[in-house]
Amino acid sequence: MISERVRNITPSATLGLTTRVNQLKQEGITVIALNVGEPDFGTPENICAAGIKAIENQKTKYTTVSGINELREAICAKLKRDNGLNYEPSQITVGTGAKQTLINCILTLIDPGDEVIIPKPCWVSYIEMVKLAGGVPVFVACKEDEEFALDIEAVKAAITPKTKAVLFNTPNNPTGAVYSEESLRQLAALAEEHDFYLIADEVYEKLIYDGYKHFSVASVSEDAYNRTVIINGISKAYSMTGWRIGFAAGPKDVIKGMNSLQGHATSNASSISQYAAVEAFNGPQESIELMRQEFYKRLQYVLGRLRAMPGVTCAGSHGAFYLVPNVKSFYGKSYNGKVIKDSFDLSDYLLDEARIALVPGAAFEAPDNLRISYSNSMENLTKALDQMEAALAKLK
Repeated sequence: MISERVRNITPSATLGLTTRVNQLKQEGITVIALNVGEPDFGTPENICAAGIKAIENQKTKYTTVSGINELREAICAKLKRDNGLNYEPSQITVGTGAKQTLINCILTLIDPGDEVIIPKPCWVSYIEMVKLAGGVPVFVACKEDEEFALDIEAVKAAITPKTKAVLFNTPNNPTGAVYSEESLRQLAALAEEHDFYLIADEVYEKLIYDGYKHFSVASVSEDAYNRTVIINGISKAYSMTGWRIGFAAGPKDVIKGMNSLQGHATSNASSISQYAAVEAFNGPQESIELMRQEFYKRLQYVLGRLRAMPGVTCAGSHGAFYLVPNVKSFYGKSYNGKVIKDSFDLSDYLLDEARIALVPGAAFEAPDNLRISYSNSMENLTKALDQMEAALAKLK
């Protein structure tokens, strides 16, 4: 029998849906995928060229577990340039995507019974990573009518002597919420008062709209800096999801522990991807702004279409490339004998009837919602929303 820790893991709803979409496509059925959490743009040419050059120069051997020094120095420069933070290469570790650096961080910090506060809605893997470490996820709800802003009073009420960390994501997946500087300053004050870590997933920091600004909690104070682990990577900002490079920046003892763990798991991330990532951080940055502007156009279009659909409401979003329309008005309705009980049923119905893939909100601790990724062409978004509106109208 497989281990209890693995039996207790809930499979990823996002990956499971992707598998089903791929199966339908193999059967010749056209599905518009609005479930995928990755930019639909190509990796910038200068970055691809750096990867090719690394291959041509035989940069294909093992590197240090924490990553090549050139990349860690480039990350330090990025953190100084973009976030006003001073780090040394010894405070940086590079992993196989931000996901690996995050689970390394959680396994390094969390002991069985430790509580980790997670604002919800939240990314699906946070919960399972905490459980895998033997920790206890403690959810605090962010209000939909406040565009899912961080609720400091809810965080404060959730703190106990067992609280070891607050794990949060800004801009947020799935809501697109951008946590305000003031709320993060208050969070840092709570961390100092109650002595817990801050794990800040900032992987969407470059994709922000409407004049909102990204603020890194590590910049609040020396104390906040010393208890924050920043998780970030190249996947979203540079459209490099398949290159699998993420990084963490934090206290030296935490980073050392993460390196020890990674040394017995994967060792170094891909050497070729690391050299490409150096170019991503040090090279031209114009591609980010071009991508951001296009995402903003799509955001405005999709949000307007959703809000115009009978029975659908949708909070505004100011970051990432997701929206979470509220669809609870359709629960209890049916079509051709199929009753829609929850977001899983509605997601299945839209896949079968409208041939569009949306992720059930329940997977993100948002049971009244669906998650839409607008990282798709405007043509596909238009068609998908037409099909969604027609399918929803059939439910009675």
